[in-house]
Amino acid sequence: MNILQIIYASLAAGAASWLATGAVLRLLRRRGVLDIPNQRSSHSSPTPRGGGIAVAGVLFAAWLAFWLSGSGDAAAPDFWIILAAGAALAVISWFDDVRGGLPATVRLGAQAIAVGAGLMALPEGAGVFQGALPPALDLALSGLIWLWFVNLFNFMDGIDGIAGSQTASAGLGLFALAIIFPAAAGLGPYALALAAVALGFLPWNWQPARIFLGDVGSVPLGYAIGWLLLSLAVFGPWQAALLPVLYFVADATFTLVRRLSRGEAIWRAHHQHYYQFAVDAGRSHAHVVMVVTAVNLLLAGLALATLLGAAAAWGALAAGLLLTTGLLCYLRFARIRPKHAD
Repeated sequence: MNILQIIYASLAAGAASWLATGAVLRLLRRRGVLDIPNQRSSHSSPTPRGGGIAVAGVLFAAWLAFWLSGSGDAAAPDFWIILAAGAALAVISWFDDVRGGLPATVRLGAQAIAVGAGLMALPEGAGVFQGALPPALDLALSGLIWLWFVNLFNFMDGIDGIAGSQTASAGLGLFALAIIFPAAAGLGPYALALAAVALGFLPWNWQPARIFLGDVGSVPLGYAIGWLLLSLAVFGPWQAALLPVLYFVADATFTLVRRLSRGEAIWRAHHQHYYQFAVDAGRSHAHVVMVVTAVNLLLAGLALATLLGAAAAWGALAAGLLLTTGLLCYLRFARIRPKHAD
Protein backbone atom coordinates (compact mmCIF):
# COMPACT_ATOMS: atom_id res chain seq x y z
CA MET A 1 0.00 0.00 0.00
CA ASN A 2 1.12 3.56 -0.67
CA ILE A 3 0.51 6.43 1.75
CA LEU A 4 -2.86 7.37 0.22
CA GLN A 5 -4.10 3.79 0.43
CA ILE A 6 -3.01 3.62 4.06
CA ILE A 7 -4.88 6.85 4.81
CA TYR A 8 -8.02 5.63 3.03
CA ALA A 9 -7.86 2.27 4.83
CA SER A 10 -7.46 4.04 8.18
CA LEU A 11 -10.40 6.33 7.43
CA ALA A 12 -12.45 3.24 6.65
CA ALA A 13 -11.37 1.75 9.99
CA GLY A 14 -12.47 4.92 11.75
CA ALA A 15 -15.87 4.78 10.06
CA ALA A 16 -16.19 1.09 10.93
CA SER A 17 -15.34 1.86 14.56
CA TRP A 18 -18.08 4.51 14.67
CA LEU A 19 -20.68 2.23 13.11
CA ALA A 20 -19.72 -0.81 15.19
CA THR A 21 -19.84 1.19 18.42
CA GLY A 22 -23.38 2.30 17.62
CA ALA A 23 -24.40 -1.31 17.04
CA VAL A 24 -22.75 -2.45 20.28
CA LEU A 25 -24.48 0.37 22.17
CA ARG A 26 -27.89 -0.92 21.08
CA LEU A 27 -26.92 -4.47 22.06
CA LEU A 28 -25.67 -3.45 25.51
CA ARG A 29 -28.81 -1.44 26.19
CA ARG A 30 -31.00 -4.43 25.30
CA ARG A 31 -28.92 -6.74 27.51
CA GLY A 32 -28.78 -4.23 30.39
CA VAL A 33 -24.97 -4.19 30.56
CA LEU A 34 -24.65 -0.92 32.46
CA ASP A 35 -22.05 0.81 34.58
CA ILE A 36 -23.98 1.80 37.72
CA PRO A 37 -22.67 4.99 39.41
CA ASN A 38 -21.19 4.75 42.89
CA GLN A 39 -19.26 7.05 45.18
CA ARG A 40 -16.09 6.56 43.14
CA SER A 41 -17.73 7.22 39.77
CA SER A 42 -17.37 10.34 37.64
CA HIS A 43 -20.80 9.89 36.05
CA SER A 44 -24.29 10.18 37.53
CA SER A 45 -26.49 7.92 35.41
CA PRO A 46 -26.26 4.23 34.37
CA THR A 47 -24.30 4.01 31.13
CA PRO A 48 -23.60 1.00 28.89
CA ARG A 49 -20.04 -0.30 29.23
CA GLY A 50 -18.17 -2.55 26.85
CA GLY A 51 -18.07 -0.35 23.75
CA GLY A 52 -14.42 -1.20 23.41
CA ILE A 53 -15.32 -4.56 21.86
CA ALA A 54 -16.07 -2.62 18.67
CA VAL A 55 -12.89 -0.55 18.90
CA ALA A 56 -10.60 -3.50 19.60
CA GLY A 57 -12.25 -5.65 16.96
CA VAL A 58 -11.87 -3.05 14.22
CA LEU A 59 -8.33 -2.15 15.30
CA PHE A 60 -6.98 -5.69 15.21
CA ALA A 61 -8.77 -6.38 11.92
CA ALA A 62 -7.11 -3.29 10.40
CA TRP A 63 -3.73 -4.31 11.83
CA LEU A 64 -4.14 -7.79 10.38
CA ALA A 65 -4.91 -6.31 6.96
CA PHE A 66 -1.85 -4.04 7.08
CA TRP A 67 0.40 -6.89 8.20
CA LEU A 68 -0.83 -9.29 5.52
CA SER A 69 -0.49 -6.62 2.83
CA GLY A 70 3.10 -5.89 3.88
CA SER A 71 2.32 -2.24 4.62
CA GLY A 72 3.43 -2.47 8.24
CA ASP A 73 6.82 -3.99 7.55
CA ALA A 74 8.20 -2.95 10.97
CA ALA A 75 6.24 -5.82 12.49
CA ALA A 76 8.11 -9.05 13.08
CA PRO A 77 7.06 -12.29 11.38
CA ASP A 78 5.63 -13.22 14.78
CA PHE A 79 3.25 -10.25 14.73
CA TRP A 80 0.35 -12.69 14.76
CA ILE A 81 1.15 -13.05 18.47
CA ILE A 82 0.20 -9.41 19.08
CA LEU A 83 -3.09 -9.90 17.23
CA ALA A 84 -3.90 -13.16 19.03
CA ALA A 85 -2.88 -11.87 22.47
CA GLY A 86 -4.76 -8.61 21.99
CA ALA A 87 -7.87 -10.49 20.92
CA ALA A 88 -7.55 -12.85 23.91
CA LEU A 89 -7.30 -9.89 26.28
CA ALA A 90 -10.41 -8.40 24.67
CA VAL A 91 -12.37 -11.65 25.17
CA ILE A 92 -11.34 -11.98 28.81
CA SER A 93 -12.09 -8.32 29.50
CA TRP A 94 -15.44 -8.55 27.70
CA PHE A 95 -16.42 -11.45 29.94
CA ASP A 96 -15.52 -9.37 32.99
CA ASP A 97 -17.40 -6.31 31.68
CA VAL A 98 -20.55 -8.33 30.96
CA ARG A 99 -20.54 -10.89 33.75
CA GLY A 100 -18.27 -9.28 36.35
CA GLY A 101 -16.53 -10.99 39.22
CA LEU A 102 -13.41 -12.12 37.37
CA PRO A 103 -10.59 -12.20 39.97
CA ALA A 104 -7.87 -9.58 39.59
CA THR A 105 -5.25 -12.35 39.67
CA VAL A 106 -6.80 -13.97 36.59
CA ARG A 107 -6.90 -10.67 34.69
CA LEU A 108 -3.35 -9.75 35.67
CA GLY A 109 -2.13 -13.26 34.85
CA ALA A 110 -3.66 -13.07 31.38
CA GLN A 111 -2.05 -9.67 30.81
CA ALA A 112 1.34 -11.00 31.94
CA ILE A 113 1.09 -13.94 29.54
CA ALA A 114 0.07 -11.62 26.69
CA VAL A 115 2.99 -9.30 27.40
CA GLY A 116 5.46 -12.16 27.73
CA ALA A 117 4.36 -13.60 24.41
CA GLY A 118 4.28 -10.14 22.80
CA LEU A 119 7.93 -9.53 23.58
CA MET A 120 8.73 -12.06 20.86
CA ALA A 121 6.94 -9.82 18.34
CA LEU A 122 9.08 -6.74 18.94
CA PRO A 123 11.24 -5.68 15.99
CA GLU A 124 14.76 -7.07 15.84
CA GLY A 125 17.47 -4.74 17.08
CA ALA A 126 19.57 -3.77 20.07
CA GLY A 127 16.58 -4.00 22.40
CA VAL A 128 14.36 -1.39 24.01
CA PHE A 129 17.31 -0.12 26.06
CA GLN A 130 19.63 -0.01 23.05
CA GLY A 131 22.21 -2.48 24.36
CA ALA A 132 22.63 -0.73 27.72
CA LEU A 133 21.35 -3.88 29.47
CA PRO A 134 21.99 -7.60 28.93
CA PRO A 135 19.37 -9.02 26.54
CA ALA A 136 17.56 -11.04 29.21
CA LEU A 137 17.33 -8.03 31.55
CA ASP A 138 16.25 -5.81 28.66
CA LEU A 139 13.37 -8.17 27.89
CA ALA A 140 12.36 -8.54 31.54
CA LEU A 141 12.31 -4.81 32.22
CA SER A 142 10.54 -4.13 28.93
CA GLY A 143 7.88 -6.66 29.90
CA LEU A 144 7.35 -5.04 33.30
CA ILE A 145 7.04 -1.59 31.68
CA TRP A 146 4.56 -2.95 29.15
CA LEU A 147 2.49 -4.68 31.84
CA TRP A 148 2.40 -1.51 33.91
CA PHE A 149 1.36 0.51 30.89
CA VAL A 150 -1.56 -1.84 30.14
CA ASN A 151 -2.81 -1.37 33.68
CA LEU A 152 -2.19 2.36 33.95
CA PHE A 153 -4.06 2.90 30.69
CA ASN A 154 -6.99 1.01 32.19
CA PHE A 155 -6.77 3.04 35.41
CA MET A 156 -6.79 6.33 33.52
CA ASP A 157 -10.05 5.58 31.69
CA GLY A 158 -12.15 7.36 34.29
CA ILE A 159 -13.93 10.30 32.62
CA ASP A 160 -15.69 10.80 29.31
CA GLY A 161 -13.33 10.95 26.35
CA ILE A 162 -9.98 10.78 28.12
CA ALA A 163 -8.81 7.33 26.96
CA GLY A 164 -10.05 7.84 23.42
CA SER A 165 -8.38 11.24 23.10
CA GLN A 166 -5.08 9.90 24.48
CA THR A 167 -5.21 7.02 22.02
CA ALA A 168 -5.92 9.36 19.12
CA SER A 169 -3.19 11.87 20.00
CA ALA A 170 -0.62 9.12 20.61
CA GLY A 171 -1.53 7.42 17.33
CA LEU A 172 -1.26 10.64 15.34
CA GLY A 173 2.03 11.53 17.01
CA LEU A 174 3.49 8.10 16.28
CA PHE A 175 2.27 8.29 12.69
CA ALA A 176 4.05 11.64 12.26
CA LEU A 177 7.21 10.14 13.78
CA ALA A 178 7.02 7.22 11.36
CA ILE A 179 6.82 9.61 8.41
CA ILE A 180 9.99 11.53 9.28
CA PHE A 181 11.97 8.70 10.92
CA PRO A 182 12.70 6.12 8.20
CA ALA A 183 13.70 3.32 10.57
CA ALA A 184 10.22 3.35 12.10
CA ALA A 185 8.29 3.92 8.87
CA GLY A 186 6.67 0.48 9.10
CA LEU A 187 4.92 1.49 12.33
CA GLY A 188 3.01 4.25 10.54
CA PRO A 189 0.03 2.23 9.27
CA TYR A 190 -0.55 0.68 12.70
CA ALA A 191 -0.34 4.08 14.42
CA LEU A 192 -2.73 5.75 11.99
CA ALA A 193 -5.28 2.92 12.29
CA LEU A 194 -5.04 3.26 16.08
CA ALA A 195 -5.81 6.98 15.90
CA ALA A 196 -8.65 6.40 13.44
CA VAL A 197 -10.53 3.82 15.51
CA ALA A 198 -10.19 6.01 18.60
CA LEU A 199 -11.60 9.00 16.73
CA GLY A 200 -14.46 6.82 15.50
CA PHE A 201 -15.32 5.94 19.10
CA LEU A 202 -14.97 9.44 20.59
CA PRO A 203 -18.32 10.88 19.39
CA TRP A 204 -20.08 8.14 21.38
CA ASN A 205 -17.90 8.68 24.45
CA TRP A 206 -17.71 12.49 24.54
CA GLN A 207 -19.41 14.20 27.46
CA PRO A 208 -22.12 13.22 28.16
CA ALA A 209 -20.95 9.72 27.22
CA ARG A 210 -23.51 7.36 25.73
CA ILE A 211 -21.18 4.37 26.13
CA PHE A 212 -17.94 3.52 27.93
CA LEU A 213 -14.95 1.61 26.60
CA GLY A 214 -14.92 -0.81 29.51
CA ASP A 215 -11.95 -3.06 30.19
CA VAL A 216 -12.60 -4.71 26.81
CA GLY A 217 -11.45 -1.45 25.24
CA SER A 218 -8.89 0.01 27.62
CA VAL A 219 -6.90 -3.19 28.19
CA PRO A 220 -6.36 -4.13 24.49
CA LEU A 221 -5.72 -0.46 23.61
CA GLY A 222 -3.09 -0.23 26.33
CA TYR A 223 -1.55 -3.43 25.00
CA ALA A 224 -1.53 -2.15 21.40
CA ILE A 225 -0.08 1.26 22.29
CA GLY A 226 2.53 -0.45 24.45
CA TRP A 227 3.68 -2.54 21.49
CA LEU A 228 3.99 0.55 19.31
CA LEU A 229 5.97 2.50 21.92
CA LEU A 230 8.36 -0.34 22.71
CA SER A 231 8.85 -1.01 18.99
CA LEU A 232 9.72 2.65 18.46
CA ALA A 233 12.22 2.49 21.32
CA VAL A 234 13.90 -0.51 19.66
CA PHE A 235 14.58 1.71 16.63
CA GLY A 236 16.41 4.26 18.78
CA PRO A 237 14.59 7.35 20.08
CA TRP A 238 13.34 6.17 23.48
CA GLN A 239 12.50 9.76 24.50
CA ALA A 240 10.17 9.92 21.49
CA ALA A 241 8.48 6.72 22.69
CA LEU A 242 7.87 8.14 26.17
CA LEU A 243 6.74 11.67 25.38
CA PRO A 244 3.35 11.01 23.67
CA VAL A 245 2.03 9.21 26.77
CA LEU A 246 4.00 11.11 29.43
CA TYR A 247 0.93 12.62 31.10
CA PHE A 248 -0.86 9.26 31.43
CA VAL A 249 2.32 7.65 32.81
CA ALA A 250 2.92 10.48 35.29
CA ASP A 251 -0.67 10.73 36.56
CA ALA A 252 -1.07 6.98 37.07
CA THR A 253 2.40 6.46 38.56
CA PHE A 254 2.27 9.38 40.99
CA THR A 255 -1.22 8.36 42.08
CA LEU A 256 -0.05 4.80 42.72
CA VAL A 257 2.98 5.97 44.74
CA ARG A 258 0.81 8.37 46.76
CA ARG A 259 -1.67 5.61 47.61
CA LEU A 260 1.10 3.15 48.48
CA SER A 261 2.65 5.71 50.84
CA ARG A 262 -0.68 5.91 52.68
CA GLY A 263 -0.96 2.14 52.95
CA GLU A 264 -4.08 1.95 50.75
CA ALA A 265 -5.15 -1.20 48.92
CA ILE A 266 -4.04 -0.23 45.42
CA TRP A 267 -6.23 -2.81 43.67
CA ARG A 268 -9.42 -1.16 44.90
CA ALA A 269 -11.28 1.45 42.89
CA HIS A 270 -10.59 5.04 43.91
CA HIS A 271 -11.12 8.63 42.86
CA GLN A 272 -7.66 10.13 43.29
CA HIS A 273 -6.22 10.69 39.82
CA TYR A 274 -5.28 14.25 38.96
CA TYR A 275 -7.92 14.51 36.25
CA GLN A 276 -10.50 13.37 38.82
CA PHE A 277 -9.40 16.15 41.20
CA ALA A 278 -10.13 18.65 38.44
CA VAL A 279 -13.61 17.21 37.82
CA ASP A 280 -14.33 17.22 41.55
CA ALA A 281 -13.31 20.90 41.63
CA GLY A 282 -16.03 21.71 39.12
CA ARG A 283 -14.33 21.33 35.75
CA SER A 284 -16.38 19.51 33.13
CA HIS A 285 -15.15 16.26 31.61
CA ALA A 286 -14.93 17.99 28.24
CA HIS A 287 -12.81 20.84 29.64
CA VAL A 288 -10.37 18.47 31.36
CA VAL A 289 -10.05 16.26 28.28
CA MET A 290 -9.46 19.24 25.98
CA VAL A 291 -6.73 20.58 28.27
CA VAL A 292 -5.10 17.16 28.50
CA THR A 293 -5.36 16.68 24.73
CA ALA A 294 -3.76 20.07 24.07
CA VAL A 295 -0.82 19.04 26.26
CA ASN A 296 -0.67 15.61 24.62
CA LEU A 297 -0.40 17.22 21.19
CA LEU A 298 2.41 19.46 22.44
CA LEU A 299 4.13 16.37 23.85
CA ALA A 300 3.76 14.69 20.44
CA GLY A 301 5.42 17.74 18.88
CA LEU A 302 8.28 17.44 21.36
CA ALA A 303 8.59 13.77 20.40
CA LEU A 304 9.23 14.87 16.82
CA ALA A 305 11.93 17.25 18.07
CA THR A 306 13.86 14.33 19.60
CA LEU A 307 14.86 13.28 16.09
CA LEU A 308 17.03 16.40 15.69
CA GLY A 309 19.86 14.88 17.73
CA ALA A 310 20.90 13.71 21.19
CA ALA A 311 20.94 17.18 22.73
CA ALA A 312 17.54 17.97 21.24
CA ALA A 313 16.16 14.68 22.56
CA TRP A 314 17.21 15.46 26.13
CA GLY A 315 15.95 19.02 25.79
CA ALA A 316 12.59 17.81 24.47
CA LEU A 317 12.29 15.35 27.34
CA ALA A 318 13.06 18.09 29.88
CA ALA A 319 10.47 20.36 28.25
CA GLY A 320 7.97 17.51 28.30
CA LEU A 321 8.56 16.90 32.00
CA LEU A 322 8.02 20.59 32.77
CA LEU A 323 4.88 20.67 30.63
CA THR A 324 3.49 17.56 32.29
CA THR A 325 4.28 18.90 35.76
CA GLY A 326 2.42 22.09 34.91
CA LEU A 327 -0.59 20.08 33.75
CA LEU A 328 -0.61 17.98 36.92
CA CYS A 329 -0.47 21.13 39.05
CA TYR A 330 -3.31 22.71 37.09
CA LEU A 331 -5.50 19.62 37.45
CA ARG A 332 -4.73 19.26 41.14
CA PHE A 333 -5.00 22.84 42.33
CA ALA A 334 -7.00 24.88 39.82
CA ARG A 335 -10.38 25.87 41.19
CA ILE A 336 -13.35 27.49 39.51
CA ARG A 337 -13.79 30.89 40.97
CA PRO A 338 -17.33 31.53 42.23
CA LYS A 339 -19.29 34.12 40.32
CA HIS A 340 -20.29 37.18 42.33
CA ALA A 341 -23.40 39.14 41.63
CA ASP A 342 -22.82 42.73 40.54
